[in-house]
Amino acid sequence: MRAVIQRVSKAKVTVEGKVSGQIEDGVMILLGVESADTVEDGQWLARKICQLRIFGDDTGKMNLSLVDCGGEALVVSQFTLHARVKKGTRPSFERSAPPDTAIPLYEAFIKAMETNLGKAAQTGQFGAMMEVSLVNDGPVTIVIDTKNRE
Repeated sequence: MRAVIQRVSKAKVTVEGKVSGQIEDGVMILLGVESADTVEDGQWLARKICQLRIFGDDTGKMNLSLVDCGGEALVVSQFTLHARVKKGTRPSFERSAPPDTAIPLYEAFIKAMETNLGKAAQTGQFGAMMEVSLVNDGPVTIVIDTKNRE
């Protein structure tokens, strides 16, 4: 799995003019699932995201996690995170998992986020054309790939 994590002061996903998910202070997670991913990848990723110390403490130093500050999470599926652009100019998405594989892993990741956060996560709508708006706080943007756990 590959995730782009953005610390936000607010974020919202709209599908066909209706709000699908919306948060205030927290993280917006763009999540890409590839064919080789497992439920364990999602569990590891959810723990890592919830424990990342990317929120400011009383002195402004990034010292608090999403859990520590009681932040919210908005999870948006994004198969394009696994685009390959090595050849030519048209991206290849062959590594992205097909929906029958990706949907259960996406849903398992959301459940793992909720377990780690102790509250519900907001979501987009898998496979839908979504409009995503956010205010990136910092900005703080981090990319994590479960196949390259650095």
